[in-house]
Amino acid sequence: MQVVNSGPPIGAHIQIKGGLAKGGLAYTDAVSAGTVQVFVGNPRGWKLTAGDPKQDASFTAGCIERAVPSFIHTPFLVNVGSPTEATVEQSIASIVHNLARGAQLGCQGVVVHAGSAVGEDRYETALAQLHERLLPVLAVLPDDGPRLLIEPTAGGGKSLAATVEDLGPYLAALENHPLVGVCFDTCHAWAAGHDLAVPGGMTATLDALEATVGAGRLGLVHANDSLDECGSKRDRHTTIGEGSIGVAPFAELLAHPSMAGVPVVVETPSELDGSPSAGHKRDIALLCSLREDRAAAA
Repeated sequence: MQVVNSGPPIGAHIQIKGGLAKGGLAYTDAVSAGTVQVFVGNPRGWKLTAGDPKQDASFTAGCIERAVPSFIHTPFLVNVGSPTEATVEQSIASIVHNLARGAQLGCQGVVVHAGSAVGEDRYETALAQLHERLLPVLAVLPDDGPRLLIEPTAGGGKSLAATVEDLGPYLAALENHPLVGVCFDTCHAWAAGHDLAVPGGMTATLDALEATVGAGRLGLVHANDSLDECGSKRDRHTTIGEGSIGVAPFAELLAHPSMAGVPVVVETPSELDGSPSAGHKRDIALLCSLREDRAAAA
């Protein structure tokens, strides 16, 4: 059984081949994940999958037994800011479904990409859509259920939120609802123009994030290195320390006061992706060592 360490729990977006519990928990143990993120359906499709009650119950019990917080990531197609009504309707249905699945599984949060206005001069219209279509969903959520965690994107297209400062008007459109939190992705922030690699860059970015959204909104971090340069607007993850961000900024990340108790998930290349240097187990171990170095120095 995994030993739970002090500081932010560190884990991965896990593989669930063979079932949410059978495959997912085996993978969790294999990579020593202290927190997990999953898809509960096709990440590139709209089909809403009910899930298997036995697998669900076993997964929930297994996460509790391991003291592993769990999260769901919604499909990549979700975009409440879209100008296409069918896309908006399917996006809302997907968010509602994933929030319900998160409640069934005892998850702490459901991650959704901030989305895009798509067309020119649609930013304000898209924010108004968020207010009109997403607020009613938030209004009926139970206080003890998962939070909806908004993940800023890499900045391509007409992104509604890429920089951490963009989250200000985004959350304002949702009336700063108490059940809305933030998922901070290091690769996305780097791609959007936050220079995390300069000494103090990660600290400054997290300071700006908390100043923009307030204390306690940060609910999850995606810790990913990047194959591209700062400001590229390209979302290409790579193994921590083998990209353009490097290792040192992740030590800053884990030392930041806003990170107290906030789970960290790697979405880097996994053991199953074929690269000899890749692996969730490796990245988790590296981040855990940075976390423990920080604890020892405190």
